Amino acid sequence: MVQNKSAVFLKYPTEYPVVGEHIEVQSKEFTVDLKDNDVLLRNLYFSLDPYMRGRMRNAKSYVPGFQIGEAMSGYGIAEVTESKNAAFPVGAIVSGFTGWQKYSVIPGASGLRILPGARESPIPLSAHLGVLGMPGLTAYASLKIIGQPKAGETIFVSAAAGAVGQLVGQIAKKFGLRVVGSAGSDDKVDYLLNEL
Repeated sequence: MVQNKSAVFLKYPTEYPVVGEHIEVQSKEFTVDLKDNDVLLRNLYFSLDPYMRGRMRNAKSYVPGFQIGEAMSGYGIAEVTESKNAAFPVGAIVSGFTGWQKYSVIPGASGLRILPGARESPIPLSAHLGVLGMPGLTAYASLKIIGQPKAGETIFVSAAAGAVGQLVGQIAKKFGLRVVGSAGSDDKVDYLLNEL
């Protein structure tokens, strides 16, 4: 039995979530009892994404809401520490939906993907949640596949300082586009003009 620290969802906020009122870090004793094909993960990184705010409402949505009294969940990077699934050996680095907790049991290894060579790569594991993860895929696919840009064209990027917007702007520049963007504050505009 081990102590498992978790970010537990306490209640639905009506405005902004407040730590201690809506979300609380708790430690509980955790007994590992894996069934066939299950894996135990030691979570390394979590992605905090905009869609998660929608999961803090008790309303029908395209993604289920967080369960009151349970660990929050989202996309993460983790290490397999115990396995009853031959496809997911102990020590493998994986990505997928996991609990916001130190350890998570994933029944049937559902939704997990091994990141081959991730441990040896000079690329930080956290990059698999950004540029190599959901924001990166969204940026690339929406620009390249849907937008089908041509060098010399101009693109407007709304929320250009956001996770996807930053990547769209950088990829568009590599494709030879003129990039015009908007952002919600002077600090964000300064970042876009002087850092990216």
